[in-house]
Parts: sequence; structure tokens; C-alpha cells
Amino acid sequence: MDHMSLDRFDRAILTTLAEEGRISIADLARRIGLSKSPTQARLRRLERDGAIRGYRAILDPIRLGLDHVAFVEVKMTSTSEAALAKFNQAAAAVPEIEQVHLIAGNFDYLLKVRTADMRSYRRVLAEKISTLPGMSATSTYVAMEAVKEDGLADVT
Repeated sequence: MDHMSLDRFDRAILTTLAEEGRISIADLARRIGLSKSPTQARLRRLERDGAIRGYRAILDPIRLGLDHVAFVEVKMTSTSEAALAKFNQAAAAVPEIEQVHLIAGNFDYLLKVRTADMRSYRRVLAEKISTLPGMSATSTYVAMEAVKEDGLADVT
């Protein structure tokens, strides 16, 4: 994967949009110190080149009753490309799994799973996660508190 070359204006656009995705082009231009036309052209290029993958509302899972977070270590029976591809596709289809990471270490995957409560998590583990293709074992770690969970990376 090629990394993009970003100048200070591109980085300012990305940082501002990560914090305020609904900002107008005029306000964005004013904030980064360019006029509207070059700001809009840069924004289109960042979208086209994949630096900006999309825009969405950030929901508050606690207010929506989804305050149980578990991290699940997954060990696979095989780590062949075909086995990993099957697992990836199946795990991506489970709505309660928020994140799936292939890990280099003592286990193969780390999943972030969000549910309403422990009872719901146990059902998801038994009915969905445990049936994912190629799994041999899981270990669950329950989060007690989210200290930082904004997903914002510093692009400066």
C-alpha cells in the first residue's frame, strides 16, 4: 500500500474533518487558511485517493444501551490464506463484532465485540463467534471502562 504525500493543508483538512465532519467548505477553508476553491479541490483529491473513506454519524453506544465491550482472542486451526479469508468474511458479517484484527503473537485474531450486557455477549459468543470458520479457541476479556475510544488519529 502506498502512503500519500500530505502537506500541511492536507493534514489540516484531515484533522478538522476528523473532529467536525459536518463543517462547511467555507468554514473549512477559513480554518485552514485557503480559499474555497483550492480547499474543495484538495478535499475531492483526498476523497478520490482514499485518505477520506467516507462520512458518518458517530453514535453513542452507551446511550443506545450497548455498554458491554469484550475483547476476544481467537486461535485458528489453520492460518492459510484461504482459512483467514473465510474467517474474515464471516466475522465481518457479525454485527456485534465492531473490529477484527489479525495479530502477530500467541493468538491469531483480536475481536472487539459490543453488546447490551453479559447475557447478550454469551449468546453472541455461543451462536455467532464460536461458529466462525476455522476457530479452535477463544479467550474473552471484558472492558470495565473505555478511557479513549474516539478513533481519531493525529495526522500532523
